[in-house]
Amino acid sequence: MPTHNRTALITGASAGIGACFARYLAANGHNLLLVARREDRLRELAAELTAAHGVRCDIFAADLTDVNAPKAIMAYAHRKGIEIDVLINNAGLSGNTAFADTAWTALAGELQLMIVAVTELAHLVLPSMKAKGFGRIINLSSLAAFSPPGAGLLYTAIKGYVLSMSQSLDMELKPQGINVTALCPGFTYSEFHDVMGTRETTNKLPAILWQQPDAVVQQAWAAVNSGNPVCVPGAVNKLIASTVRPLPVRLQYYLGKNLNPFKSE
Repeated sequence: MPTHNRTALITGASAGIGACFARYLAANGHNLLLVARREDRLRELAAELTAAHGVRCDIFAADLTDVNAPKAIMAYAHRKGIEIDVLINNAGLSGNTAFADTAWTALAGELQLMIVAVTELAHLVLPSMKAKGFGRIINLSSLAAFSPPGAGLLYTAIKGYVLSMSQSLDMELKPQGINVTALCPGFTYSEFHDVMGTRETTNKLPAILWQQPDAVVQQAWAAVNSGNPVCVPGAVNKLIASTVRPLPVRLQYYLGKNLNPFKSE
């Protein structure tokens, strides 16, 4: 199927890695359905991409911590006659308070956003992908999925789920022409740290640990099209991922308790 007839659904599209995915795929001729909470940002981005690349660019403002959001997104797509060929499950956040000190509503929102919505959207787009014999799904995990767990934080556990789930889906769906990739970036320059209130801490990290979002997006797109179920962008991040996983469980626990530099990217 020609690229210009394909449509990508991108969550968390208003900034950061999501916006970079939107610009990259639009430049390669993909039509877009952009989803995020900030409708004004979505309208600006849609206008920019339509003017620059002549692609169709629909928007849908939604908060994916709402349990009804995934079905609402797909109902909108159905009304507009949009079939999803590419799904970029990018939306995410990270809590910065201890588990016991965080209201359950906030914790439930994290789980809904980064586990339930990610899984449900993948499930909802599969019928049309399977009918076409083509699909691409990128789920945003993190280098944190390879790192030791951090005390009191759900982030590492959530990203570990996304990593394993993506690999399992890829095993099941690849024979049907659908590739699934877990994107596991490390520290990436974006608004993520400003929103989460971790900018002061992350600014102290050495520059070698950081990547530009455009580079992350390009490597992720190459990975999913080549059928690689896991993408850890950047040589330093690959080294970290390959070094930490084989360590004994007790040593991982110690490192997670005392260091844990990867709780957010």
